[in-house]
Amino acid sequence: MVNFDIVLRGGRVIDPESGLDAVRDVAIAGDRVAQVGTALPPGRRELDVTGHVVTAGFIDLHSHAFDLGGARLQAMDGVTTALELEAGVAPVRIAYERTAAAGRPVNYGFATSWALARMEVLDGVRLDGELRTLFANVAGPGWQRAATGPEVRRVLARLEADIADGALGIGILAGYVPAARPEEYLAVAALAANASVPTFTHSRDLIEFAPDTLIDGAEEIVRAAGETGAHMHYCHVNSTTLRQADRVLGLVERARRAGARVSTEAYPYGAGMTGIGAAFLAPERLRERGLEPTSLTYAPTGERIATADRLRELRAADPGALVIIRHLDEDDPVDRDFLLRYLLFPDAVVASDAMPLTWMGTAPEPDAWPLPREAFTHPRTAGTFSRSIRVLTRDGGSLSLPEALAKCSLLPARLLQDHVPSMRRKGRLADGCDADIVVFDPARISDQASYDDPTRPSAGIRHVLVNGEFVVSDARLVTSARPGRPVRAWL
Repeated sequence: MVNFDIVLRGGRVIDPESGLDAVRDVAIAGDRVAQVGTALPPGRRELDVTGHVVTAGFIDLHSHAFDLGGARLQAMDGVTTALELEAGVAPVRIAYERTAAAGRPVNYGFATSWALARMEVLDGVRLDGELRTLFANVAGPGWQRAATGPEVRRVLARLEADIADGALGIGILAGYVPAARPEEYLAVAALAANASVPTFTHSRDLIEFAPDTLIDGAEEIVRAAGETGAHMHYCHVNSTTLRQADRVLGLVERARRAGARVSTEAYPYGAGMTGIGAAFLAPERLRERGLEPTSLTYAPTGERIATADRLRELRAADPGALVIIRHLDEDDPVDRDFLLRYLLFPDAVVASDAMPLTWMGTAPEPDAWPLPREAFTHPRTAGTFSRSIRVLTRDGGSLSLPEALAKCSLLPARLLQDHVPSMRRKGRLADGCDADIVVFDPARISDQASYDDPTRPSAGIRHVLVNGEFVVSDARLVTSARPGRPVRAWL
C-alpha cells in the first residue's frame, strides 16, 4: 500500500527546533511533511539519501532577486523562501499579484517600502509594485529631503495601507536618505509597533563614517526599539558597520539585555552591491568608508570605475545601475574575522541581500538556463547559504552543523512567526511542517560563485523541494517548477 507521495530514506535528518539529528526517513504527502521516522511505509517516489543531510529549506529575509534567474540561483543554494524585506515594495498588493501571475520556484513575500512611499509623497513617483522603480529613482533629490509633518503623515498612510494588504513588515532604507529627520524614523517605528510588524533597516551612517550625521545609525535603531517597543531588525550589519563591530554589536547586545527587540543579519562577503546613484556613493563621500572610485565595479559592463569624474558621469546617466562595492578584503585574515563575528553574533540570521541580474549585453529568453556568461550579479545571490554553512562549520567557524542550519532556517522563521502564522510551519523539519526541504552533502556543500563568475550555482546541494515539489533534483534545476507560494502576514 502506498501511503506517501515521496519518501526520502536514510538521510541524516536535522531539525533545528527539536534538536533531532539522526538517521531517519522523511515522508511527504502533498505539500506537507507527513512523518519523520524509521522504516516508514512506501511512497510513490522513493529516494535513497544516505550520507546526505535532510533539513528545512533556507529562509532568506533579504532578497532583491525576484527575477526568475536570480530566484533559480537561490534555489540552487538551498533557499525555499526568499523575502524582500529591507527595501520593500509598494503597493504590496500589486507585487503579490504580479509575482503570482508569473510564478516562482521559491516562496515569496514583501514588506512595504518607506523609501518608495517617500518617493510617491515627496517626489510624485508613480508606484507599480516593482523594485526597479526604487532603483530608477534612487538618486532623485526630491524624495531624499526632510519631510514636513503632513508629508510624514501621508507616508505613514501608504505604509498602513500596505500592512492591511498583508505586508510582512516595513522596509526602511535610512542609509539612502541622510536628510530624513530622526523623528520620522521614530514615527515609522511607532507605526510598526502599533501594527505588530517588524521593521527592516538599512541603517543611517555610523558616526565614525559621517561625524555630521543627524544621528548615529546604530544608535537610531536601538533608540527606536527602546522608545517604541517595535521589533527593529538591523539589515546586513556586516556591510553597514564594517570594522566597527565592537561598538555596534556591543550596543545591540546591551539593548537586548535591557529588553529591546533588536535582531541582526549578515552575509559572508566583503563586498556590497547597490544602485550607483545611492547617496553614500557620491564621489565626495567615498572616503568616509575608506573607498575610492576604483572600489566600484559597474555591473552593466564590468568596468572598474577609474576616476571621480567617471563615477559622476555614470551616476548621472544611469543612477539605478548596480555596482559592486569592495568594503572588506576577504583575503585579509583580519577582515575575514570581522565577517565571521557578524555571522556568529548570537541569534544573527544568514541573509543574502541577493540582487537582480544585470545583463552585460542583450538579455536572453527569460527562461534561459543555465544562465549565460552575460548574466551578472553579486556572488552572494548564488552562494550565501552554502558559503555560510562552510564558513561557520568548516573554515574558521566554531558552530555545529545544527547550529549553523538554525541561522539559515529556524531563526528567520521565528523572527517572523508572531505576525506571519504560516512561518510556524517553515524552518523546521517535523510532522505537519511545510515540505520545504533541502538535501545536501555535508562534506561538499560550498559556494562556487565568485566576483568573476557570479552565477555559478553552489556545490553539494542534491535536492530542493518547495511545497512538496522538486525544484532541484539530483543537483539539477527543474526548469518547469514554479511551486512558490505567497507568504503574507494575514495568512
